[in-house]
Amino acid sequence: MDDPSLRTSPFLAACRAEPHDHTPVWFMRQAGRSLPEYRAVRGTGSILDAIADPELSAEITMQPVRRYGVDAAILYSDIVVPAHAVGFGVDVKPGLGPVVDRPFERAADLQRLRPLEPEIDTPYVLETVRQVVTEADVPLIGFAGAPFTVASYLIEGEPSRTYGKTKALMLGDPGLWHDLMERLADMAITSLRSQIDAGVSAIQLFDSWAGALSPPVYERCVLPYSRRVFEGVVDTGVPRIHFGVGTGEILPLMADAGSDVVGVDWRVPLDEARRRLGPDAILQGNLDPAVCLGPLEVIEAEVADVLARNGGHPGHVFNLGHGVLPEIDPAVLERVVSQVHAFPLGA
Repeated sequence: MDDPSLRTSPFLAACRAEPHDHTPVWFMRQAGRSLPEYRAVRGTGSILDAIADPELSAEITMQPVRRYGVDAAILYSDIVVPAHAVGFGVDVKPGLGPVVDRPFERAADLQRLRPLEPEIDTPYVLETVRQVVTEADVPLIGFAGAPFTVASYLIEGEPSRTYGKTKALMLGDPGLWHDLMERLADMAITSLRSQIDAGVSAIQLFDSWAGALSPPVYERCVLPYSRRVFEGVVDTGVPRIHFGVGTGEILPLMADAGSDVVGVDWRVPLDEARRRLGPDAILQGNLDPAVCLGPLEVIEAEVADVLARNGGHPGHVFNLGHGVLPEIDPAVLERVVSQVHAFPLGA
């Protein structure tokens, strides 16, 4: 979306490695349980109920922008919303994550994943986007779950440490795996394009659990479908971010999927990530979220280290290496934002 009011956005400039006046910063899960104002408005309904309420979702999306002064908002939603919306039977349990009442097991289950029709299935998401972009003076990031990570939830039935069922289907029935991944890729494309049409200025593809795979398996069984998603929105011109956890060994392959920005978790220093990806790589990250539970002097030193390892490269968006932990004091994140904004950009 080409909004004239956002043309000087440091976040959008950094996503394109263009000149800007300070390092932009936002946080994954910046809207949520760590904020008292979130707890005050969230109520007792389910997470999916909150997401389905555009006025509430827009308010939750904007809360961290007002409190922290971050350089981008990210839509309050969940990566399983499209699957839930087409009737697959997914819920999101607080403190646990997505839970599926009948996990994906066989070819017949493909029929439970009909094509997404956003204006019919997820109109509340689009209305939330429209409300936020009317109020916000910073870019809004839309997102989708990458095919592999969404597939892992649908197959396992709940969060997993081993992804055994997912890997068994992936390697044991490649034909069914291909059909599932194509459906999920197309669902992600449709969802992202609808968010872009509604007004988001950038998108992020969350492949949170891709780090569970070896490079050869990722390249063969996952990369083609993530690439399909990025190719499916390239004509929109919005910056595209690719993020996963524990992905140090597959970073070059993730970059090959075609995003503009590669998210890096805390396990790989930014200078090493850029060495692996090339000097022109545009990166997002990568403070360890747990650092924010430590003493202030330690937090400041670690933030400074992340910024220093970027080496003054214009293509850097400061973020955590994963989501904000619920127990992090919001005052700490306020200090982090101030420190990042004050850091000399060319340093």
